[in-house]
Amino acid sequence: MVAAIFLNCVMPGIRLSEISTKAPEKEKKDDVKQKTAKLLGELDELQNRLFAEGKHSVLVILQGLDGSGKDGVIRKVFGNLSPQGVSVRSFKVPTAEELAHDFLWRIHLHAPARGMIQIFNRSHYEDVLVTRVHGWCDDEMAKKRMKAINDFEQLLYEHNSCQILKFYLHVSEKERRTRLEERRHDPSKMWKYSEKDLKEAELTGRYMEMYEDCFEHCDLFPWQIIPSDQNWYKEYLIAKALHKMLSGLNMKYPKLKK
Repeated sequence: MVAAIFLNCVMPGIRLSEISTKAPEKEKKDDVKQKTAKLLGELDELQNRLFAEGKHSVLVILQGLDGSGKDGVIRKVFGNLSPQGVSVRSFKVPTAEELAHDFLWRIHLHAPARGMIQIFNRSHYEDVLVTRVHGWCDDEMAKKRMKAINDFEQLLYEHNSCQILKFYLHVSEKERRTRLEERRHDPSKMWKYSEKDLKEAELTGRYMEMYEDCFEHCDLFPWQIIPSDQNWYKEYLIAKALHKMLSGLNMKYPKLKK
């Protein structure tokens, strides 16, 4: 059994269409931002202990459609932590060398060392998501890959004390299209623009089906669905989940060697 602490975990048979993409009405932006600031301050200390103790590693997996705000999470939640203890890896279209190996080869190269927080901006799950949506991977192959993913995550946990947090950034179609449109007009976001994103947006329904399948069959480390229409709430939930997990490790600073 995996000994880890989780928040807002996905239950079997979940349907994304039934889950809100917004913060509950009772949550007030200013109050939540204050709580987030407090969490981030404490995370700085927790990360320092993680690095100094060197007994555990952390893998943060960020998944979501284009426009869900993965880059923003990395900047706002992890940006104030020591860069010495945090690494980010974005997985794009596989290279020829990567395609010549098994699909997890390029992933395992970037698994976190003890003491480190590794962030995957997209991940090994792309190989059972985008590949299925576009018909490059059939259901039979997807099932084999899902088993391999479960085994891989179990391996990281058992042999490297790797704590895995998996977040799906859940954004409404209306908000996502607004964000994608901003990339065409905002000079600070134009570098992200791609006509491919708009074409992919037409496949949203199919992507939802594939994500729901992942939630059900790759749940050794449960997924957490993060309402992401409002960035301030999204950042709070992820900071809270990370804080809860790190606090549960009961980490100590090493004492002087005698």
